[in-house]
Amino acid sequence: MTARLPDQTPTPSPLWPANLALRFARRTGERGGTILAASRHQGPLRIQKALFPEGPKLCHAIVLHPPAGICGGDHLHIDVEVGANAQALLTTPGAGKWYRSASAMAEQTVNLQVGPGGTLEWLPQESIIFAGAMAAMRTTVELAEGARYLGVETLCLGRRASGETFSHGQLQLATDIRIDDVPLWRERGCIDGGSALLDSPIGLAGFSVCSTIIAAGSNIDPEALAACRQATPTESGAQYGVTAMPNLFVGRYLGHSAEAARAWLVELWRALRPAHIGRDMVVPRIWNT
Repeated sequence: MTARLPDQTPTPSPLWPANLALRFARRTGERGGTILAASRHQGPLRIQKALFPEGPKLCHAIVLHPPAGICGGDHLHIDVEVGANAQALLTTPGAGKWYRSASAMAEQTVNLQVGPGGTLEWLPQESIIFAGAMAAMRTTVELAEGARYLGVETLCLGRRASGETFSHGQLQLATDIRIDDVPLWRERGCIDGGSALLDSPIGLAGFSVCSTIIAAGSNIDPEALAACRQATPTESGAQYGVTAMPNLFVGRYLGHSAEAARAWLVELWRALRPAHIGRDMVVPRIWNT
């Protein structure tokens, strides 16, 4: 009689959902400022206490994902509402890591709403997409008339310092921005690991880092636009460019260095922020730790 071996089929990873819902509101009266009016979470998503390094009118918040990495089957859902005339800036304490998956898709959905006269800066640090990751990132921005939004996204495909390329896996991207429910920006992308798109001149042109900065809700004045066009990356050979359209500014960067990409984005942010939001640039302290 032959002994029966146990089933060696890998068991799929269980889903690990995480939800975070934030609401920022403008306090009325003489001491009027922005407050974190509501914060709800489920699973491994948290927020540090509200911070006010620029004074009471603008609330900074740091979004935390304690596991530090996103695995196949994980679903992250972030909802942010900024009320009328409120001002908020959100960032993360470090790079997000999207790990290799046997088959299950990892998903992150970010929904951002900004009321009339409100401003929101969504400034997460870079996302590192490991070889073999199955990742989907979706961002939706809903602006009321007179609202302003400024957001960045930096993607690192593979771990270049370790000699790893994005040889297999898949990254799905979707971004929508609307003003009073009228589409302003709609972008879709699907990057397959090891595909020709990674090296194509109409794709990533052989680069492993791709960064985007978007300012929506106002027309960028010629002086600020000229300053953005003068910003020069510190990374030799990087490709970059900026475009201004009605109610929309877009900057793109292709290179191999996440640090150089951030430095270029900061220069654009330095020029855009006073014109777009009415404030001088203040780099979040967490970026220096």
